[in-house]
Amino acid sequence: MKRSNLLRILLLALFIIGISLSHYLTPLRLPMLHDILQRLYYLPIILAAFWFGVRGGLVSSIVVSILYAPHIIFQWGMHPSLELEKYLEIVMYNVVGGVTGFLSEREEARREEVQRSAKGLEESFRKLQSQADLIIRIEEQLRRAERLSALGELSAVLAHEIRNPLGSIRGTAEILKDDFRPGDRKYEFLEILLKETDRLNRVVEDFLGLARPIEVERESCDLMAELREVVSLAEGEAASRGVRLNLVPTQLPLVRGDREKLRQVFLNLVLNGIQATGRGGSLTITAAAVPPGNGASAAVELSFTDTGAGMTPEVLGRIFEPFYTTKPGGTGLGLAITQKIVESHGGGIEVASEAGKGTTFRVRLPV
Repeated sequence: MKRSNLLRILLLALFIIGISLSHYLTPLRLPMLHDILQRLYYLPIILAAFWFGVRGGLVSSIVVSILYAPHIIFQWGMHPSLELEKYLEIVMYNVVGGVTGFLSEREEARREEVQRSAKGLEESFRKLQSQADLIIRIEEQLRRAERLSALGELSAVLAHEIRNPLGSIRGTAEILKDDFRPGDRKYEFLEILLKETDRLNRVVEDFLGLARPIEVERESCDLMAELREVVSLAEGEAASRGVRLNLVPTQLPLVRGDREKLRQVFLNLVLNGIQATGRGGSLTITAAAVPPGNGASAAVELSFTDTGAGMTPEVLGRIFEPFYTTKPGGTGLGLAITQKIVESHGGGIEVASEAGKGTTFRVRLPV
């Protein structure tokens, strides 16, 4: 029994015993005081009914009747009319205890029903909220698909109109460069021209990669092996920038996917993390197998966590938009292509960041 119920029972017992003692100790020449004490019995009866229902009310009224009956017999027995009145009062004790307990139980049942209804409404609200979030995500995906569709329509024309002139410009610049020696200003200008031509060609290649449908060649992939290779490729860049590159090894299930494209995803995230981290910082790569649950199949989750400057909410909301970049000289297509590759494998990519506290990219791929 709960401690609060024990305290209530003790309080009721003290209340009833106190009233009964007052009855027995009060002289009969004070009938008005006896009437008051007689009415006081209703208080513990009603309290017991409210606290413990019908059973509590009846038990309390029966106890009161047992304690009060001797007082009637021995002290009011010489007044038959008064004795009858007292016995009727005992009947009223039991009626009040039963009726009040019944009403109290009905009220408790209604309260529990209201609570169940409130919980049901709360659960319905949560489901509606999750469905609304899902609809918002689907709308965002549709908007992105529309943008990609528009890019796809322009990609063929853009590739033809830009790449062919770029090839001619590069070939001409290489021919002209042969007429000058290193150290000549014109030789340096031609070097700049070749470098910018290559950069523009990479932008066109990235644009085409974003606009074209990605064809994924499915094969068994050991993601930990791919991560080790990516880390070995990026170690030089990390060392030159003074960034510690950490890969936490673990055992992972195989994933069916395109090794080359997944390696492109990992390398892009690693290089972005290195470039976003200042000297003395670190980039940590972790991986874990995620068991199936909540309607989702088994998956592998990879985390790329840097200790860089982080991103503001405004930047975070646009990080996967094509041509949006915060890096000088960046094309703004790397993360958009990364997201497209991950989604083409049936996975997803999320980012969590806070200004001044670093950034974490999470890639989830189905097993």
